[in-house]
Amino acid sequence: MKPAATHGGPLFRVHYALEDLFFRARDWISPPARKLDEIGIRESWSVLDYGCGLGSYTFAAASLVGEKGRVFAADVNPARLRHVQTVAVRQGLRNVETILTDCDTGLEGESVDAVLLYDVYHGLEYPEQVLSELFRVLKPGGLLSFSDHHLQKEQVEPCLTAEGKFRLLAKGTQTYIFTRAEGARGKPAAALRTQH
Repeated sequence: MKPAATHGGPLFRVHYALEDLFFRARDWISPPARKLDEIGIRESWSVLDYGCGLGSYTFAAASLVGEKGRVFAADVNPARLRHVQTVAVRQGLRNVETILTDCDTGLEGESVDAVLLYDVYHGLEYPEQVLSELFRVLKPGGLLSFSDHHLQKEQVEPCLTAEGKFRLLAKGTQTYIFTRAEGARGKPAAALRTQH
């Protein structure tokens, strides 16, 4: 991801307001919880929302994992992360932590149960490095939930499996679910229901 402008000039404020309006409309038409249902996030899970933007999926995941779980909201844009922090505090979500990054998350290896990678892949400057980082932090048997409307359906699997780190586990109606290539332990019921 390329760093975004972080100043508070008039064009930035207009862009930010339009982006916020777009995501609110998207979330009204297609609630984030609907997409997260396909991965089957459970209470006490640790989730990384990579490229979290304004936090739509972060907040939905935080509700699902509960107080014992943790959601890491990672983004390259400090203004977006400030928004996520503000909304998390307003909603009383104490299980959300923000990470400013364009690749390295700083998380421990094999510490995350699920990674959300939604509408981010197409904008990554170094996708192989990001996928290596996601592989590093994902637990064996953990799940990578992927969606990017900028890619054609036939591009998705090759993009994520080319390096041999991930394999496709299931195709849902809104997401593709991948796991680490060494094999998945304990497929969630939601993934089994959506598998083709």
